[in-house]
Amino acid sequence: MSETSARLLNLLSLLQTPREWPGRELAARLRVTTRTIRRDVERLRDLGYPVHATMGAEGGYRLAAGTAMPPLLLDDEEAVAIAVGLRSTAGHTIVGIEEASVRALAKLEQVLPARLRRRVGTLGTATVPMPAADGPTVDPEHLTVLAAAIANHERVRFRYRAGAGELSRRLVEPHRLVAAGRRWYLVAFDNDRDDWRIFRVDRLSEPFATGVRTPPRTLPADDAGAYVRERMRGLTTGYRAVVTVHGPAGEVAARLGGPAAGEATPLDAGSCRWHSTPDSLEWLAMRLTLLGLEFTVHEPAELSTYLRALGGRALRAAESAGAADAGDGGDGGGTAGPH
Repeated sequence: MSETSARLLNLLSLLQTPREWPGRELAARLRVTTRTIRRDVERLRDLGYPVHATMGAEGGYRLAAGTAMPPLLLDDEEAVAIAVGLRSTAGHTIVGIEEASVRALAKLEQVLPARLRRRVGTLGTATVPMPAADGPTVDPEHLTVLAAAIANHERVRFRYRAGAGELSRRLVEPHRLVAAGRRWYLVAFDNDRDDWRIFRVDRLSEPFATGVRTPPRTLPADDAGAYVRERMRGLTTGYRAVVTVHGPAGEVAARLGGPAAGEATPLDAGSCRWHSTPDSLEWLAMRLTLLGLEFTVHEPAELSTYLRALGGRALRAAESAGAADAGDGGDGGGTAGPH
């Protein structure tokens, strides 16, 4: 790398710190003249980086938001912190950011130096997140292997445990990862069975890319989310839920798990009809309640029954708490936390 290119990268790294940099300070940091800093700033502008300059004693240079995301230059600690955070997010289906987390993690881990990958792996081994009680967790390393193979159109082998418990070895051409409610699914073409399949990612192990690249196949559906939804609808022996939610269809669908978890049909600008086939009425009841929106259950009757029982317990708990506060004369109490 030339001296000028290296200096431009160092300058860009400094400017990505959210502050105003006086020209003299930048020159001292990079051991050049202020004239050289002015020329380098112009080079960055020519490359499309929106470097703003302000005049006066308190003036200087700063990198502003532009029309495109510039490449981030991270030090070792920043890179490790972001990778660990993305691993934590990717391992749990957090509605709205789970797929983006996997893509970002795959890109970051692809370029991490070996020493930093070891640090990230060590932190992941030494820390244990408290998983949500309503669903399985997924190994982020499995997600990143699959995401990279999808991007490279590369075949993948893994061991898979079916719902009944039988184990098998699978060779597939991965198409997309889909986060649906509480689970991750892999949509892939199964080479041994010569057909499309969906796999629960929490049931697969030892995934590795074979290095064999194949041309992309055309999925027999509009998108991967719709494919998972239709396949699950055909396989499920559970409930069919129909609920009117007083909220915009796009917002409701995203917060309830996206297109793979169900379908939101707009009724008007402020309400929609939600159709799904949940494997757990308790899970759906909690998700609907946590929306913070009014809703009406049309079917199944079991969902209405569960919500009435849930509401009754909540109301009794609130009434008993109010009575206890009145009996204590309004004095507050404390709870002992961990020492």
